[in-house]
Amino acid sequence: MELQFLGTGAGMPSKIRNTSAAVLNLSAEGEGYWLFDCGEATQHQILHTNLKPRKITKIFITHLHGDHIYGLPGLIGSRSFLGGDERLDIYGPSGLDEWLETTLRITKVHLNYALGIHEIGEGFVFEDEKFRVSAKSLQHVIPCLGYRIEQKELPGKLLIDKAVVAGVPKGPLLKQLKDGKDVTLEDGRVVRSEDVTGDPEKGFTVAILGDTSYCLAAVELARGADILVHEATFDTETGNLAREYGHSTIGDAALVAKQAGVKVLIANHISARFMPSDLAKLKEQGEAIFPVLHIAEDFARFEWRDGEVIRLEEF
Repeated sequence: MELQFLGTGAGMPSKIRNTSAAVLNLSAEGEGYWLFDCGEATQHQILHTNLKPRKITKIFITHLHGDHIYGLPGLIGSRSFLGGDERLDIYGPSGLDEWLETTLRITKVHLNYALGIHEIGEGFVFEDEKFRVSAKSLQHVIPCLGYRIEQKELPGKLLIDKAVVAGVPKGPLLKQLKDGKDVTLEDGRVVRSEDVTGDPEKGFTVAILGDTSYCLAAVELARGADILVHEATFDTETGNLAREYGHSTIGDAALVAKQAGVKVLIANHISARFMPSDLAKLKEQGEAIFPVLHIAEDFARFEWRDGEVIRLEEF
């Protein structure tokens, strides 16, 4: 799994940060791309990456403020022009369907694929054989959601020596065993997957939150997560503004990470008031509470690999 940020600013775009959008690249897991929020010019940001809009299969919207949704109509339309023909499902709070359907109808956008718009509240949002996504309401000035993405247990590693002793030849049967499926050999013997594989392995958990003040729902969503993406619009000196506008300081984000016991905190939704020269101080304020912290930047990429979160170099 790879997490790439397309927009990490707050409120409106700046020269160094676009508005909110992040992609969970699940290509290796067979799920394509899942996009979280879609601020203005998200599709322009994608042009500067190796990402393909046609591979976006799901979009999760946290709330209906413009800096989180104004890029949706353009991206949806471009996906058709760029060869996207698979179904696209969009999840978000009440009002999303009316706004999006009205926009697409009035502008007469033609789509070459099925579009599903799902207005959701708290609880389970989506589940298949590999993943479970749940949502909780956060504390903002309008209804806003946070999402918890959980990968289900993975099959244990294939124990090649045991498979060879059992008489399994090289080839597709080994992959079936690794995928948890029993196989029948040419002589009629059945080799059970559980006999030639290790214990199931824990999948990853990522919590991606929308705009919010400090709240217990954020802690609950992030409990034990490998990665927590939490807004940090303000620094500790401007906490009064954070509370007034329904946002968090870097200290609030770090406190949630600490209380939830996450592995890595990625602070996002950074106010344009903070110049690059200010980021070291912002990071220092957060690390005083929770030391494993990154400040998100546009196009930054993080990979979950063998239970560890690794920040990748620029592509």
